Amino acid sequence: MSEAVSAAWDAIAAVPRRTLDELFHADEGRAARFSGTLALPGDEGGNIRFDWSKTHLDDALCTRFEALADAAGFAAMRRKLFDAEIVNPTEGRAATHPAMRGSGDPAKVEEAEALLRRMDMLVEAIHDGALGDVRHLIHIGIGGSALGPALAIDALTRDGARVDVHVVSNIDGLALERAFAACDPAKTLIAVASKTFTTIETMTNAATALAWLADNGVADPSGRVVALTASPEKAVEWGVDETRVLPFPETVGGRYSLWSSIGFPVALAIGMDEFRELLAGARAMDAHFETADGRDNLPLRAAFSDLYYARIRDCQTRAVFAYDERLTLLPDYLQQLEMESNGKRVTAGQEPVSGPTAPITWGGVGTDAQHAVFQLLHQGTHLVPVDFIASIAPGDALDPAHHRILLTNCFAQGAALMAGDKGEDPARHFPGDRPSATILCDDIDPATFGALVAFHEHRTFANAVLMGINPFDQFGVELGKRMAKEIDAGGGDFDPGTQALLDAAGLG
Repeated sequence: MSEAVSAAWDAIAAVPRRTLDELFHADEGRAARFSGTLALPGDEGGNIRFDWSKTHLDDALCTRFEALADAAGFAAMRRKLFDAEIVNPTEGRAATHPAMRGSGDPAKVEEAEALLRRMDMLVEAIHDGALGDVRHLIHIGIGGSALGPALAIDALTRDGARVDVHVVSNIDGLALERAFAACDPAKTLIAVASKTFTTIETMTNAATALAWLADNGVADPSGRVVALTASPEKAVEWGVDETRVLPFPETVGGRYSLWSSIGFPVALAIGMDEFRELLAGARAMDAHFETADGRDNLPLRAAFSDLYYARIRDCQTRAVFAYDERLTLLPDYLQQLEMESNGKRVTAGQEPVSGPTAPITWGGVGTDAQHAVFQLLHQGTHLVPVDFIASIAPGDALDPAHHRILLTNCFAQGAALMAGDKGEDPARHFPGDRPSATILCDDIDPATFGALVAFHEHRTFANAVLMGINPFDQFGVELGKRMAKEIDAGGGDFDPGTQALLDAAGLG
């Protein structure tokens, strides 16, 4: 850690702590000054409001975090990201996911547009019946190849989908069996999503899916496969015709890949016009993140808050609650994005980190979560920063009372966490002064969804830069996978506890 970075952290730690109540009483304009709005593109427009006023950020903290950003070289790293320069030093790669939605380096954007047109042609051909009557798609991937598509499809097809998509990631055969039971094999395509086209869970599931097609009378199972990969030659070797191979660049990481051909099942489900709206929403967030400075930069301000609680207030977790059924899978998606990106113990320079990195991301859906975990948030001994995400427009056509109750509960929870209650006795005492942020969307449409996901990508990147770590590698994923392969091959020297489990399961 440089002396400038160390001094910046010392200055942040030295800021006197004030309660949320004190902060609001000292600043009548706090709600406005610690909120920001992103205007979305498109004919219908729409906005997303990012309200960080119920966090403990104040002018003194923001000023010192801005100094940390300067000392950490945030502006230069942001420039490298958008210029497609190396930001993943351990693997010697750029991270070109912004280019997939039209942001950043012109050459990379042009390449991405060519790949998008290739996907566009295949999606339109399928919709037009070129591959027969296609009613179902089984999308097989894992990690970022599955979590992003699953989230997007669940969020954007509540009113129906052009093709019924089932996302399968688990190697547990029950997951595939459930998809098989819901699909007519004669009207089903298989998408195989794997960056390397060697991921054991994905390729095992893919082989089983092809066998299912063959066993159910499909004459040419391989002709029903679409490959989504950064290794197109391996997909062709595996038996996929090159006309149904949709490549994406090696510089697009799995958890940042929704915008690439990994988004094929999303486009097939919602249509290419809507998929391009999703990209446009993400591009609007890119433009804001690329040009806004300091605390006015919404993802960077969120990172200030994240790091304040993780490093200064010793908060080990951060909770995310979507008060919208369409975003049920958002906490699952954010777990991988944030914890796989920033769950590191060394800096980008291979030195030990100077403090906690990514908190444990967890969450659920309101109002269900209120009756499950909010007891701990209000009265437990852990301080847990909370993000609330809601939509002004409902996703249903029922009595407006449903959505009114949903939103009032969302806003009330944030107010209650802050205010607390002295209570009649200790069992009814709520300490209050517990932080929350609220992201309020006009609606959950493709552009809004794209902007939301891009916001969290950039928030994750900003956190990483301020901590000096590399968010684009994930070597911690590999050890357990390597040991599993040793077991499968009948080798390995394991501890007695593991060996006993292997023996009990008949795997020893």
